[in-house]
Amino acid sequence: MLQRQNPANDSLIVNINGRLVHRDEAGVSPFDSSVQNGDAVWEGLRLYQGRIFRLEDHLARLRSSAAALAYEGMPSDETLVSELRRTLAANQMHDGVHIRLTVSRGVKYTSGLDPRINQRGCSFFILAEHKPPVFDNVHGIRLITAKQRRPFADVLDQHIHSCNQLTSILAKLESNAAGTDDAVLLDTAGMLAETSSTHLFLVRSGRLVTSTTRACPEGITRAAVLELCEVLGVPAEVRDVPAAELVEADEMFVTGTMGEITPVARLDSASFPVPGPMTARIAAAFRDLTCDPAQGTVMVDPLASRPPR
Repeated sequence: MLQRQNPANDSLIVNINGRLVHRDEAGVSPFDSSVQNGDAVWEGLRLYQGRIFRLEDHLARLRSSAAALAYEGMPSDETLVSELRRTLAANQMHDGVHIRLTVSRGVKYTSGLDPRINQRGCSFFILAEHKPPVFDNVHGIRLITAKQRRPFADVLDQHIHSCNQLTSILAKLESNAAGTDDAVLLDTAGMLAETSSTHLFLVRSGRLVTSTTRACPEGITRAAVLELCEVLGVPAEVRDVPAAELVEADEMFVTGTMGEITPVARLDSASFPVPGPMTARIAAAFRDLTCDPAQGTVMVDPLASRPPR
């Protein structure tokens, strides 16, 4: 699904290492690792009524990814939260906002791959956009199974939430060529991994089934759905899911911060009800969860952030 340009984002203020600038004036050094090697980690955050949903979980995953790559000079959580607040305040944002928080290994003193030439600590970038869920959560999306595969950790650890998203881009190119909204990636053993940007759930005989994370990152929304299953008394299985089982599902949906809970209408030649009753139940419970103040970190005063009438 092609995202459309939103005129509300034409004059965004972005945050580059604590410097608030117009989006057209943002500058990142060509010596930065994010530019030279795609050597950066990131999180997608969503703002609901002045609160970022499960921000602590996102920051923990960000820090885990940075640690796996041996980043030095990582900004503290307190610094990142403060800069997130500054960025949202500068844009007068309080709801319906998606935020991309990126931390790179930082600026090198000369071009190259060796992390030892990074001696100035990490860089960080914050991009907050007016962006409702990007998928069609009413009519659902269409998927294909990509030829591209997700590797296991002995090739590339998918738990590192890296900006180097080449595997996803190659799968997305397949989806674009097929005229579908996204692509499902299998792992190298032929089991379900995820889509190019979301986790995938099947509904079979009243049970939710999703893949392990051997070949995909842990998901914040995915974890929330599994927790909701316990609360709602819905049986859930986390296991290897063969490709052949996907088309036998009664319902299917994908999860992610960018799109929330999105029903799948079609995978390859198989069709599914949209939304199916279980998908609708999970989506409603997730919406309620995002409204729970205990699930979010206060970033802005909703009344103060709204532009004057």
